[in-house]
Amino acid sequence: MDASLSPHFQFRQQMLRRLFGDHEGWLFERLGLHCREDVADLAAETFAQAVALPDPLAIRKPRALLSTIGKRLIFARWRRNDIERAYLESLAALPEACAPSPQEHWLVMEALMEIERLLDGLSSKARAAFLYSQVDGLTYARIAEELGVSVTRVHQ
Repeated sequence: MDASLSPHFQFRQQMLRRLFGDHEGWLFERLGLHCREDVADLAAETFAQAVALPDPLAIRKPRALLSTIGKRLIFARWRRNDIERAYLESLAALPEACAPSPQEHWLVMEALMEIERLLDGLSSKARAAFLYSQVDGLTYARIAEELGVSVTRVHQ
C-alpha cells in the first residue's frame, strides 16, 4: 500500500478489498446468470455501487446489500432488454431506408429508458393516463371514462 495515502483511505481500501474478496464468489453464485461475462459485469457494477455508498464501511450485512443491489441491476437489465426488443420489433416493421444509425439507436434507447424510469415513478392511474394520451391518442374525456376519474384529474 502507498505510504503517502492517509490512514483512513488505506483502511477504507483494505475494507473494500475484504468486502470484494469475501463475497465475490458468493455474489457470482447468487446472481445466477448463465453467461460468465454477464455475471462478471453485474458483480463489478454491484461492488461499484456498494463502494459508492456514502459510508461503505458501515455495511453491517454485506451479503444482503450486495444481493439487493445485484437483483436491482438484473431487473434493470431485463427491463432494458424488454424495451430494446420492443423497439427492434417496431423497427423491423419500417422500410430499411428508415432504419436509424447506431448513434440514433443508442439515443432512442437512452430516451426510452429515461421515459421508462419516469413512468415507473408515477402511480398506476397517472401512468395509464399518460400512455392513453401519448400512445393511444385518447381524449381527456375518454381517458377519464377509462380510468373512472374526472377530466380535471386527467388534465392534472
